[in-house]
This record gives sequence, structure tokens and C-alpha cells, in this order.
Amino acid sequence: MSEALAQRLASVTGAAVRSLTPLRGGDIAAIWRVDLADGRVLVAKQGRQLETEAWMLRYLAANSKAPVPEVYHADDTLLLLEFIEHDDSFDPFAETELGEIVAGLHGIEAPLFGAERDTLIGELLQPNTPSDNWRDFFRDQRLLAMAHAAYEAGRLPAALRHRLDRLAGRLHIWLRNDAPPSLIHGDLWAGNMLSRRTKVVGLIDPALYYADPEIELAFMTLFDSVGRNFFARYAARRPLRPGFFEERRDLYNLYPLLVHVRLFGGPYVAQVERALTRYGC
Repeated sequence: MSEALAQRLASVTGAAVRSLTPLRGGDIAAIWRVDLADGRVLVAKQGRQLETEAWMLRYLAANSKAPVPEVYHADDTLLLLEFIEHDDSFDPFAETELGEIVAGLHGIEAPLFGAERDTLIGELLQPNTPSDNWRDFFRDQRLLAMAHAAYEAGRLPAALRHRLDRLAGRLHIWLRNDAPPSLIHGDLWAGNMLSRRTKVVGLIDPALYYADPEIELAFMTLFDSVGRNFFARYAARRPLRPGFFEERRDLYNLYPLLVHVRLFGGPYVAQVERALTRYGC
């Protein structure tokens, strides 16, 4: 047990720590299951900028019906959350329920794209200066902002950076400003979806803002996190616009791919290159 962490947790919670168990998913922050002497079970995260994650979870709890863990304590280096029992049994019933949950989330709208404050995806900044133009927002605050971050970190080659600049100048070919700003979780992949006995019990690690919801749907397919059951239920609530899978999905997925290039480098660079080739850049 980390004695320093145990002492800090005891000070914050008012109870002695019985045990600390490392949890998976700690690429960005160290994550622990905390069993307290008074019987409570919490999740503790140690890292940086954790107050922003707490704000996002509280925003989702206050403004949507998405199942998110309750926040018990938050500062920039320590976050204490409700522990959600789950067993990773993400079967067709849970996938269908997720379609209902995400459709409901995307039904929450705002006047402008972005958010009232900047957010994070992982440990990376997501600028959210409000805009009434989705194409410009995606170009400047998602695609080019993350390309610049990956390039400055030395993980995106200059040649690909130039090709992304060319693509940014051609977005009008594929993207229209024809969807209202919808609230999105922002980082919905299998590792952030918790299920238990065929039920969705938690959505964790948000990267929220108001967006064209297609960017969320695209990312949910990038690592095969969802399939036909999700989309059947989602489309029953919110019909997909023509051309999403054929024209726009891979374009939107350049953003999460660039996030992975910035964080991890490696094979994600080749995926960015293939996507650029597909769009003639």
C-alpha cells in the first residue's frame, strides 16, 4: 500500500484505508480501488488536471441521464469517485441500451459548438471557444489543434502535417453545417463503457463538448467498440444522415487518431496517412 496516498485519503474521507488495489486503465493517471475501514468503496485517481475531469462528470450528471460516477472529492492531483461494480459483460442487450443512452445524450443541445470552458481528452487540452460554425470549429479546434500538438511533440512528421493543412482547406467538400450542437461524451470506446449483467452501469473518462454528434459515432467505430445493435437502437431515436459511414466517418476519426499519435506515436501515424490518402490529400 502507498502510505502517502493512504494518509491523504484518510484525511480527505475521514476514514482509515483498509486496502488499495491498482485498477487497469492507468495510462494517463494512477487508478486505485479504495476500501475504507467504514465499509465505503471508492475509486481514487492520481494525476494532473483532475479537477477538469471532475467538472465534466458533474456536468454530465447535472445535464443528462448518462450513468456517470458520482464525484466525492476533486482537486488537480486527486479525484475520488463512486466505485461502480461491473463485469465487462457487454452483450447485445447492453449495446442496445447504450444506443438509447447515447441518443438521449445527443438530444441535449446548445446554441453554440464547444463548451463554457476548455476540456481534456486524456491529458490533452481540448480548446472549446464557442462557435456557430461546426466546420470551422472542427478544423481549427480539433483537427489542426491536435495536429499542431502532435507535430510539436515530435510524433507527427512534417509531411503529414502539411497534408493535414491541405485537407483542412477542403473540408467544405464533405462537411456541412447542418446539425445543431449536441452534447457528446467525447471519448466513448470500450474501455470507458462499464456494464454488468447486460446493463450499462457507467460511462467514465469523458472529454465532453457540444459537437456534431457524428464525431462521437465515428469514434465509437474506430476500435470496434460498438456494432449493429448499437446503431439500430440509436438510429431508431436519431436517424443517421446520409453519407455518414461512406463519406464522413473516416474524416472525423482523424481527430482521435491524432490524439493517439500525440500520446503514443507508433502505428497511429500510418493510420493517419491512410486516411489522408483516402481523402486525396
